[in-house]
Amino acid sequence: LHMGKTMKEDLTVVAKYIKQLYPPEFNVFSIYAELYHNYFSSQAKENAESNLEDKDIYLLLSWVHNFYPKEMRKDHALAMELDKVKLGSLLPSSLSKELEKKYLDSEEVTVKNLLSRCLDKEIQRWKEDKEPEKLNGHFQSELLGIFVIQSIYSGQKRAEDISKAVGEELSRRLLKELPAFLRSYRDAFEDFKEKSKKHRYYKPILIANINNCWNFR
Repeated sequence: LHMGKTMKEDLTVVAKYIKQLYPPEFNVFSIYAELYHNYFSSQAKENAESNLEDKDIYLLLSWVHNFYPKEMRKDHALAMELDKVKLGSLLPSSLSKELEKKYLDSEEVTVKNLLSRCLDKEIQRWKEDKEPEKLNGHFQSELLGIFVIQSIYSGQKRAEDISKAVGEELSRRLLKELPAFLRSYRDAFEDFKEKSKKHRYYKPILIANINNCWNFR
């Protein structure tokens, strides 16, 4: 953040005041921009090659794909000048792809574990001597029907905020996880139906799960 702010503010000063003090052939703005970019890029590369936690990988990818090219370099005071310089990406393509894979692998596992824990909690609720919650007057599981969908959606949204390509790849992966989760859910529900017919709230629990189907579709 400090480097980005410094680069943006300093290049704005160069564009507005310093460039005019030199002959055009000196390409003063271009020289400043390349030096700042090369330093910023070297720091990003150094960070990318260290042992980063998941949240740091996400932040670095956000800088590479989003903050740096779209917010900083497209600033109205700099965009026209920077377009002439062609600075390129903060990270080499191979290193960026490596980080993207780490992020996607981690996010996929995170969402998969969330879905698994959610189903475990739901199965535990079925065993309790408790009537299911009502949503808009109908029996429904807010935990299962809403939390699962939100977990997948928010995972997709975070990935899309990095870049469209990363978002599409995570969506493809999560759309493989959802059917696997639904099969586990179906198997658990079938098991409950067979073994829990004497449950005090057997019928409301059946209705709640049937009502969940609409949300999942």
